[in-house]
This record gives sequence, structure tokens and C-alpha cells, in this order.
Amino acid sequence: MDTGDVFDPNCPTRVVLDRIGDKWSVLVLLSLISGPMRFTKLRARMGGVTPKVLTQTLRAMEQDGLVTREVFAEVPPRVEYTLTDLGRSLHEPVSAVATWAERNVAGILRYREKSA
Repeated sequence: MDTGDVFDPNCPTRVVLDRIGDKWSVLVLLSLISGPMRFTKLRARMGGVTPKVLTQTLRAMEQDGLVTREVFAEVPPRVEYTLTDLGRSLHEPVSAVATWAERNVAGILRYREKSA
């Protein structure tokens, strides 16, 4: 299968949408676009993510082929995360959504206040 159908509830495309629609995955992608990063720096950059959730997110992204994990034989061991070519291919669409969110957050919050 080369392409999917996002409207088919049995299509694995929905799993892909879950991954790239997850806020932590988006923040990992945006953080790693500038280059490799260690776990602690990545966590600090993202803000608000627990070590457990970040570990789960990175493992899932690695399993999906979006991120690579490189362990360096040092004492203590150094681990860096890097976007793969597939992960980098998401930069433009994810950045566009992030920019849209930043530009429109005030308006959305105003509408939420009206609805409350």
C-alpha cells in the first residue's frame, strides 16, 4: 500500500495522524529541526513534558522512523536524538500549523471566553 485513505477507519493512516497530531511529537519535531539534541536539553526546550512522556514519545517516533537515537560510548553514556529524512519532511507542514497557532491563539481564546 503506497497511499492511504484518512477517511477509512481501518486505514493505518489514522495512526500516522495520531503521531503527527500529538502535541509532544510536534514539539519534538520543531525542537530537533535545528539539529541533534540530548534528552535533557530537548526536555528543557519543550517545557512541561515529563521524562516518562518524552521517553514514550521519542520511542514511538523512533519506531515510526521519524527520529534516530544515537548512543555514544562515553562515561556516562551520551545519547542524542536526530530527525530522519522522513522526520525532516514534516518540518514545513508542522511549522505552518505551529505558526498558525501562534498567530491565532488570541482569537481562539476570545471565542472560548464568549462560549464559557
